[in-house]
Amino acid sequence: MFSKRIDKNQIELGHDFAPKFNNQGLIPCITVDADSGEVLMFAWMDKVALKMTIETNKATYFSRSRGKIWVKGESSGREQIVEKILVDCDQDVIQLRVKMTREGACHNGYRSCFYRSVDSDDDTSLVYEINDRSFDPDNVY
Repeated sequence: MFSKRIDKNQIELGHDFAPKFNNQGLIPCITVDADSGEVLMFAWMDKVALKMTIETNKATYFSRSRGKIWVKGESSGREQIVEKILVDCDQDVIQLRVKMTREGACHNGYRSCFYRSVDSDDDTSLVYEINDRSFDPDNVY
């Protein structure tokens, strides 16, 4: 499915899709809202998850904690429909641009997994950037 990685020129400037998976067989994936550009989440993909994402246009990831493939939204109903798949310059990070079928990408019920920031007055504390949840995770999971 993927091209063999041959040399720097082929990887960085060529047209071959030759993703670089780490020694655990995973590649990081940043998922972004296709309309707003907001980062919704970060997850890992293995070769199967990436292949499934390409074939189905549904964001599919590899759960390290569960040790298995998961299609985003299969239990929550909050699917991510892939509009575009981007790869960084040396093909070791994937970016998905997605449309959510329902609001709330985070398993904690928030629109984005990045709902807190480090407090500028106290670097040991977090401040909520998004206060309202999109859904109640206790009712979904």
